[in-house]
Amino acid sequence: MKPGCFWLHLTLLGASLPAALGWMNPGTSRGLNMGVGESREEESRRLEVTRREGLSGHRGLPASCRKKFCSHGSRCALSRETGEPECRCLEACSPSYVPVCGSDGRVYENHCELHRAACLLGKKIVIVHSKDCFLKGNPCTMADYARLKKALLALQTRLQPLHEGDSRQDPASQKRLLVESLFKDVDVDGDGHLSHSELAQHMLKEQGLKEDFLGCSPGDLLRFDDDNKDGLLTLHEFYTAFQVVQLSLAPEERVSVATVTVGLSTVLTCAVRGDLRPPIVWKRNGLALNFLDLEDINDFGEDDSLYITKVTTIHMGNYTCHASGYEQLFQTHVLQVNVPPVIRVYPETQAQEPGVAASLRCHAEGIPMPRITWLKNGMDVSTQMSKQLSLLANGSELHIGSVRYEDTGAYTCIAKNEVGVDEDISSLFIEDSARKTLANILWREEGLSVGNMFYIFSDDGMIILHPVDCEIQRHLKPTEKIFMSYEEICPQREGGATQPCQWASAVNVRHRYIYVAQPTLSRVLVVDVQAQKVLQSIGVDPLPAKLSYDKSHDQVWVLSWGNVHKSQPSLQVITEASTGQGQHLIRTPFAGVDDFFIPPTNLIINHVRFGFIFNSSDPAVHKVDLETLMLLKTIRLQSHGCLPQAMAHTHLGGYFFIQCRQHSSSPAAPQLLLDSVTDAVVGPNGHVTGTPHTSPDGRFLVSAASSSPQLHVQEITLRGEIQTLYDLKVSQGVSDVAFQPSFTQGDQYYVYATLETEPDLLFLELSTGKTGMLKGLKEPPAPAGPARAWAGPRRIVRDSGLFGQYLLTPARESLFLINARQNAPRCEVAGVKGGTTVVWVGEV
Repeated sequence: MKPGCFWLHLTLLGASLPAALGWMNPGTSRGLNMGVGESREEESRRLEVTRREGLSGHRGLPASCRKKFCSHGSRCALSRETGEPECRCLEACSPSYVPVCGSDGRVYENHCELHRAACLLGKKIVIVHSKDCFLKGNPCTMADYARLKKALLALQTRLQPLHEGDSRQDPASQKRLLVESLFKDVDVDGDGHLSHSELAQHMLKEQGLKEDFLGCSPGDLLRFDDDNKDGLLTLHEFYTAFQVVQLSLAPEERVSVATVTVGLSTVLTCAVRGDLRPPIVWKRNGLALNFLDLEDINDFGEDDSLYITKVTTIHMGNYTCHASGYEQLFQTHVLQVNVPPVIRVYPETQAQEPGVAASLRCHAEGIPMPRITWLKNGMDVSTQMSKQLSLLANGSELHIGSVRYEDTGAYTCIAKNEVGVDEDISSLFIEDSARKTLANILWREEGLSVGNMFYIFSDDGMIILHPVDCEIQRHLKPTEKIFMSYEEICPQREGGATQPCQWASAVNVRHRYIYVAQPTLSRVLVVDVQAQKVLQSIGVDPLPAKLSYDKSHDQVWVLSWGNVHKSQPSLQVITEASTGQGQHLIRTPFAGVDDFFIPPTNLIINHVRFGFIFNSSDPAVHKVDLETLMLLKTIRLQSHGCLPQAMAHTHLGGYFFIQCRQHSSSPAAPQLLLDSVTDAVVGPNGHVTGTPHTSPDGRFLVSAASSSPQLHVQEITLRGEIQTLYDLKVSQGVSDVAFQPSFTQGDQYYVYATLETEPDLLFLELSTGKTGMLKGLKEPPAPAGPARAWAGPRRIVRDSGLFGQYLLTPARESLFLINARQNAPRCEVAGVKGGTTVVWVGEV
């Protein structure tokens, strides 16, 4: 069809539309139902009235119509029946010829006619940009046109094969080179434009195209893809015709660093640009985010930006973006998350006699790491530094060598970083002990009587040990009664035969109560810390083996084996654990549970929403809502051949570390990394094996196993990146580990590790790798027999909290206290056998 015929066809089609619409809806307006005898003068007069009244804006409308909104294709008028304003379809449109294609497949004379038709027909009709709609009846259809372009490229491939270097490029680059080659061949005069005659000459030269595509020719490129209608094709228009995607990314934008404060929202915009750019694909740890139904990453916007709502530290890390199908050109967004400081001081109040030393400590966490300053009664103490008054560990400890009466005061610790500040007060009273003021009494009771104690559950009952005095403050014998039931703590056998107490696991509940499991008695005891008595017992399923305290929901989780073969496990939850009375025991619906994991809280992360349960025969971990105790999702691990055995978590970057069970015939299985943002397995954690342990601030990961002489230390950076610091060889496998804040660097940690078969205690400064060995300890406890399925590590080690300086580890018939500030044994407490269940009750 010639161009002139084409436009004539569109004109006739548009002119016939009003009559066609009137036939489809004969009951609308008189303008669409003109009789045969109606004169042209009447029609012309009516159209003129419509133009004045309907299309000249709102002037002249009744006042009641001024607030009435009518959609395109209609206008407001007063109802003859009710007198109320109502929307009526336009009787006619202004005569203009700007054809548009409707979603109903019809060509309309202009936009107004399209909207008017939609109103009259009572259906939605939108403008579409389909060339097929305009070219109905033309022998060259869009499908034929696509086949023609494909044939042109195939022929060009035969005529101009790619060079060896070009053939190694990606398909998109190869296609671009091929299109450029075709353009150069057709552009005979080399002016950078393809004319109709040049396209016709190419048509004549390639006679095979006529036979295969009678309806289309290279000249149709001008009709379909001459965007500016100048009768010439540029290389850019040629690219568009053949769908050659031209993408670009400025070198300075290949890596973009974005910083956002926790709790706020952020938008990451992809800098990959270009014509015909396909949709943008966003990835985190290699997993596409666009197709995941994520709670906190849920809107990609019209510009393909990535929206993250309520950013937390788990969101930190690297995000990449690229155009779909063009992964070789990508941008990396490094998301950094800043966190305002959170601090704790210790002690909150203390009373000292003149002449003794006193320390005030302040632990601060935040991102970036906060800077600490001290005020005394509102005055900066840094101007008063002397041998008497000194700051230690990056200012986190204020030490007074010999206190005097004038040292009495309120000492304010201030922690500050780029996004916030936090402060707290530690009060110091200097008084003669003979005066016995209230502050002195309270300090001594808090420091020496109730808090800052190790609670050891041994064969001979419960022992409360004060580490400063290195003395047993109280010993609850097996025959002591439970307060609310008058049962014995460890009932004796019939006939009065004595038997050792058996304990499995114990947890500290907000420094008010200790919950401890007695597996052979199928119960959990509740110990009142203030009264230092056993308050009550809670009956649970047989053989309770593991307890864990969910601080966020005040729940104690109880895992019972059912029998020594672990063939009937069950999971129960004790609610309202910190009330001490009136708790409820809930049976969860989970069957076949081998173990579970609840991420710990710290100063920055004070609420945890999800936990995980797993079974030793199922290659998967199951994500559970801790509040509703409902299963949310199952994360499969079978592609990695992993049967989960233990887990750890860091909030920096949101990683879970999964230890896989070792097969008897294979070497130690590597750990797996699980991304908590996407709940997807990232892959192995390098070559790291063993049980994972994270430091309280989430910055260090220590992995070790009782069967391996390797100890792996990794750091999680403040950008959420995992870096290996070092691997150490130890003489024996590691039984257990404990973390201790450094006394020389305020933001660093030590790790202490007990060995499986040797009495020595290994200690390691995590930031430097400096190691040492504490000698002089006695043999570890004997290994548990097969009947004690609930037994934990052979030799445990327990720390004394955020501000403590003591650690405790048992030997076969004694306990050893370690002074971590001096890295030396403090003392041995003899006569304690089977003390393998230990809880610290401390200051926070």
